[in-house]
Amino acid sequence: MALPAEPPAVQPALPPLPSDVLVTPVRDAAARMTFIRFPFSLYTGDPNWVPPLEMERKDFLDPKKNPFFEYGEVELFLAWRGQDVVGRIAAIRNPRHQEIHGTKEGFFGLFECVNDAGIARLLLDAAASWLKERGLDSMIGPANFSSNQDWGLLIEGHEVPPAIMMPYNPPYFAALLEACGLVKAKDLFAFDLSSSAEPPEKVVRIAEKMRQREGITVRAVNLKDFAAEVERIREIYNSAWEKNWGFVPFTDREFDHLAKEMKTIVRPELVLIAEVKGEPVAFSMTLPDANVAIKAANGRLTTFGLPIGLTKMLLASRRIQRLRLITLGIKEGYRRRGLDAILYLDTLRTAHRLGYSGGEISWTLEDNHLVNRAIESMGGKRSKTYRLYQRSL
Repeated sequence: MALPAEPPAVQPALPPLPSDVLVTPVRDAAARMTFIRFPFSLYTGDPNWVPPLEMERKDFLDPKKNPFFEYGEVELFLAWRGQDVVGRIAAIRNPRHQEIHGTKEGFFGLFECVNDAGIARLLLDAAASWLKERGLDSMIGPANFSSNQDWGLLIEGHEVPPAIMMPYNPPYFAALLEACGLVKAKDLFAFDLSSSAEPPEKVVRIAEKMRQREGITVRAVNLKDFAAEVERIREIYNSAWEKNWGFVPFTDREFDHLAKEMKTIVRPELVLIAEVKGEPVAFSMTLPDANVAIKAANGRLTTFGLPIGLTKMLLASRRIQRLRLITLGIKEGYRRRGLDAILYLDTLRTAHRLGYSGGEISWTLEDNHLVNRAIESMGGKRSKTYRLYQRSL
């Protein structure tokens, strides 16, 4: 006897669209500054929000300065209730992602919204319509603008400020997206690790054995040979991540642009290159958590022509106690040789020697079990979860 067919899943009702809110595309410099400054009012009173530098955000959205625009398209939208901005969103088309992954996926990002699901729906619908007009069939986000920038929505770990180059948002954002019919695409993890933690003796023993057996040497990046070092790291990075979910390799211009930005805050002792018989095969990059300094500027380096924000940043930078291990990559063919454990150990020892209390390792894919187990074996504890959402168009 045939089993009765299961009834079709009932789709939850979408929130009603507010009749007094208008969503408009950003078309001039004034609207772009309104777009940039909206979060400053949205996050008023939130002690964990880190105001971005307006100058940096202007450059990020400037097609003449951000190499992403050499191949990608972005449309910015603002939601207005009368004269007041109540939300914003970016629609993003990344042809390189489409080509590499063989999909017609588009993205949304730079999402900020008051706690109103109807307004969130208007913003998401605007981004979805723009993407659909360009032949795309699904939308993923938040993404700003690719996997090489900050990705995901913070869904666990709102109690502490974000680490450098990691997103932050109010807890209610997840409910807004889910009310609008978006579902989970992938979770990303962040881990917390104290520099005074003693790594397990077994891990240390195996790492040192592999270091000797494989002829592995680890050195700090040489900033005097900056251009050549950037090229070595770029080659490892693109090789190491090429099969990861959502990954799109940097273009040469993108990598050079990011490297120049990071050079101002990097501590060379914490950017490590592992070599096997003289060949660079792995690297790790750990940055001081400059968000401590950035927050002190409250968005501006100068006020009335005076370097007030810059001075506050320089003073606050002395209080940086934490780090973020931003990436660790191993070339194809050199994995499972203990290189990850060696780089973790050397970073941990260096961080302790330099006086840092600890830091964050972020982000990793939820299903990258090999990497997640390696971090946990070193004493890392999961501290935050970020989620990428998706929606069919």
